[in-house]
Amino acid sequence: MFPRTTQGISFRSPEGAGLAPPSPHVAVETSEGTASRTPTSPTSAFWAVSRAGKELAELHLNYEGLDPYPLKWMENRSVPLSYRVEDKMRLSKDKTSVKVNESLALGGIPPETFQYRLGNRSALEWVIDQYQVTEHNGIRSDPNRHDDEQYIVRLVGQVVRVSLETARLVSSLPPLVDGTDAGS
Repeated sequence: MFPRTTQGISFRSPEGAGLAPPSPHVAVETSEGTASRTPTSPTSAFWAVSRAGKELAELHLNYEGLDPYPLKWMENRSVPLSYRVEDKMRLSKDKTSVKVNESLALGGIPPETFQYRLGNRSALEWVIDQYQVTEHNGIRSDPNRHDDEQYIVRLVGQVVRVSLETARLVSSLPPLVDGTDAGS
C-alpha cells in the first residue's frame, strides 16, 4: 500500500486497485435548502463507504448476472454475422467502439467506462487484451465458448456496466479525513 494525497487529503489505496481518489468534498443539503460542498463527519463517511463497499462487492461478484450495458451493434452486412473473436478485439482510437471481428463492432462506449482501472489500464482494455485467440507451441487458446457464442459480446457490455457503476459509486464517496487534521 502507498499513501496518495489529493488536495490535502491523504488516503491509502492498494497498489493496482484502480480506484480514483475520492472527491475532496460532497454536497450536503443545508436547512435553508441550499447545497454546500463540505466534508462529512467521520461517522457518516464510514457508513457511506460501508454502503458503497457492499454495493461494489455485489456488483463485482455477480457481474455475470447483470444486464449488459446497451451498446450499439454495428454490423458489416457484407460479411456473415459472427459473435466470435477471430483473433483479437480492437478498441477504436477514440475509445467509443470495440471491433469484435470483421462482421461486428460494438459502439456507444461512454468515456466514463475508462475511469475504473485495473492497474495501468481500464477493465475493458484488460478484457480486450485477455480475450483473444492465441497459439503458443502448438497449443491454441480460444476464449470463445462453443456453448454460448454471444458470451464475449455480452461480457463486453457487462464490463462496461460494471465500470460505469464502479466509477459512479467511487465518485459519490465522501472525503476521507486525514487523522492529522482531526483537531483543526
